[in-house]
Amino acid sequence: MKTFLLIGILVTFSVVYANDNRKCKLPPAQIPTEWITMVDECTRKMKNQIAEELVAAMTYLAMGAHFSRDTVNRPGFAKMFFEAASEERQHAIKLIVYLLMRGELFKDLRPVIENVPKPLNLTWTNGHEALNEALKLEARVTKHIIGVIKGCENPEDQPVNDYHLVDYLTGDFLEEQYKGQRDLAGKASTLGKMIKNHGALGEFLFDKKLLNGEL
Repeated sequence: MKTFLLIGILVTFSVVYANDNRKCKLPPAQIPTEWITMVDECTRKMKNQIAEELVAAMTYLAMGAHFSRDTVNRPGFAKMFFEAASEERQHAIKLIVYLLMRGELFKDLRPVIENVPKPLNLTWTNGHEALNEALKLEARVTKHIIGVIKGCENPEDQPVNDYHLVDYLTGDFLEEQYKGQRDLAGKASTLGKMIKNHGALGEFLFDKKLLNGEL
């Protein structure tokens, strides 16, 4: 019995020792930092924009879940909003990857992603209200992106213009935002007319068109 106990203790210590040895004990590499050129104001605004994209993603996720409920049952709206949630999440990832490329998140990622933003709302009266709220949400995101561009183009007390980031946000993000806003505005207008002419049936038919990819 004592032999088995001794063997058990030795095995336990061996596992603990092995696990401890697997931990990296080397200090961080000392490399030049001259390549890290983003000013603090610009970095801060970029991190805030990541949070904005996550707010949008969570709000669209809430919209998708709402229209998926059996008591609401609008699969077309649910599909559209779930896809929008995935798109906003990808935007946040792209911004994180950009900051990593510029060396601005080399210390710690936690301040950027540890606090999951809450959705702006959880329930909506109907599809038309949700589309209008989505349009307002996209306008809010666009406004924040423009704020990042201005902050990185002319930072306070810093004679530095971050040409690359400004060009990246203007070309990759702003154009998509404007197209998305126009699409939502058109959808909201069409649905409003259908509801005016056909009542609740109008929303039902609109939902079917969304589900079939006709809108």
